[in-house]
Amino acid sequence: MIQKRILVAERLRRPPATGWSWVDRRFLREHGDYLSREAMLLYLFLTAVADRHGLSFYSDHTLSSRLRLAPPVLERARQELLDRDLIAHQLPLVQVLSLPALAVSRRTEPGQGLIRLGELFSQVGVAATTPEPRRKTP
Repeated sequence: MIQKRILVAERLRRPPATGWSWVDRRFLREHGDYLSREAMLLYLFLTAVADRHGLSFYSDHTLSSRLRLAPPVLERARQELLDRDLIAHQLPLVQVLSLPALAVSRRTEPGQGLIRLGELFSQVGVAATTPEPRRKTP
């Protein structure tokens, strides 16, 4: 019998604060556009079969069969999810992780601390829509 153990304790999945689904809506907003169809399929399958801690232990053979994916395609899909920090994998276990914290980047001005990525995009959007002063032509 396979002994299950939590792989990343600080990233246990919790039901989302809004909505009713076990799949956090942030997943689609923040990761959906960047994942292949196969990675999306694998992620949704893993969330469906995972226990309350996000753990499952389906073999690659079973995953390939159930998802109708060739083994190399399954490996690439899993690697995409690992690269985006959405799952942890340690044979024979997979843990669907809570979504990573919102991205934060450093402000460019010295001593200004951190800025949320959404705030940065807002600033860029405002700068892009602000008309430049007209130049006098000779």
